[in-house]
Amino acid sequence: MDLFTKYYSEWKGGRKNTNEFYKTIPRFYYRLPAEDEVLLQKLREESRAVFLQRKSRELLDNEELQNLWFLLDKHQTPPMIGEEAMINYENFLKVGEKAGPKCKQFFTAKVFAKLLHTDSYGRISIMQFFNYVMRKVWLHQTRIGLSLYDVAGQGYLRESDLENYILELIPTLPQLDGLEKSFYSFYVCTAVRKFFFFLDPLRTGKIKIQDILACSFLDDLLELRDEELSKESQETNWFSAPSALRVYGQYLNLDKDHNGMLSKEELSRYGTATMTNVFLDRVFQECLTYDGEMDYKTYLDFVLALENRKEPAALQYIFKLLDIENKGYLNVFSLNYFFRAIQELMKIHGQDPVSFQDVKDEIFDMVKPKDPLKISLQDLINSNQGDTVTTILIDLNGFWTYENREALVANDNENSSDLDDT
Repeated sequence: MDLFTKYYSEWKGGRKNTNEFYKTIPRFYYRLPAEDEVLLQKLREESRAVFLQRKSRELLDNEELQNLWFLLDKHQTPPMIGEEAMINYENFLKVGEKAGPKCKQFFTAKVFAKLLHTDSYGRISIMQFFNYVMRKVWLHQTRIGLSLYDVAGQGYLRESDLENYILELIPTLPQLDGLEKSFYSFYVCTAVRKFFFFLDPLRTGKIKIQDILACSFLDDLLELRDEELSKESQETNWFSAPSALRVYGQYLNLDKDHNGMLSKEELSRYGTATMTNVFLDRVFQECLTYDGEMDYKTYLDFVLALENRKEPAALQYIFKLLDIENKGYLNVFSLNYFFRAIQELMKIHGQDPVSFQDVKDEIFDMVKPKDPLKISLQDLINSNQGDTVTTILIDLNGFWTYENREALVANDNENSSDLDDT
């Protein structure tokens, strides 16, 4: 009570004294230099470069990593589990003391506990710990490497920044050795688009370096350093040369008038050429076009959405097209609007008509939305049926496959049993 009275009296009696405390608050906001403040901009760039160099020197180099492996191997704790060497906490701390100051951050109780699983002797795997260290070092190296391209110095990359990073990365990736230099700009555009499509859903034009490191895309890109990468891995890797050439080749094949852009009619031949006109109309209404035609960058977004329909970012893209009233949900009217186009295509192809009422009930049963009359984007994502629902509404071939799924499964089983017999 005495202290309260004292401080209250000082505060009430003389605010001048209280204001003195403000001088001790450390500065926490630094204004970014304006475009015309060239000297301040240069000073900021130089200081960031020096900071990143210092951070880089703090990382373990190859020689230090080899020394760490030697120390871990020397202090392994018997008995071995198969061929896997183990180490207990006591020896773990001994290695930490001998490994040097750069390794100090890795030799903590927290790290040991993270890697401790079911060993009855209370040990961790030396290989798992070393891989953990390697991964951490790689992440820091990559963070520093990406930060060098962060022109704004705010922890994010703009499209042009990431384009520069990937362009300078190409010569270091053996799997891209065969690419012609004339194709580099198209390759860079193809690669960058995947990062921005999935990591910049609000289309701000920039993505956090932290998000780039957290996703698997950079791992896929740097996988191209492996000279022995299998054909299957290349085909499933968006960043590989065969994949980039496939996507660009499809674009060129669709572009019948060779003007470098795609009209609605040209895009209608995409895939199995069975997407409805109603859906294609929505694509050209909502997506960026030039005189009613789509460029390669917009086409890449379209391809990424349709090839990754299980992913939230892809579902968000398609949901926006399906939400014709821009209400933030799909109702019976919007489902019927798209399915009528499927019914019309079925008539043209001589297929038996399917009742919308049946399809509508199936869709609501699959999604199980919170509101029984409305399907939100989150409902679609939570249901894990978003890819099936969107396919039913936009693509005749996709709907036919869904409608005849039982017959197709039975046919596959018969074919596999025939192969077994032979």
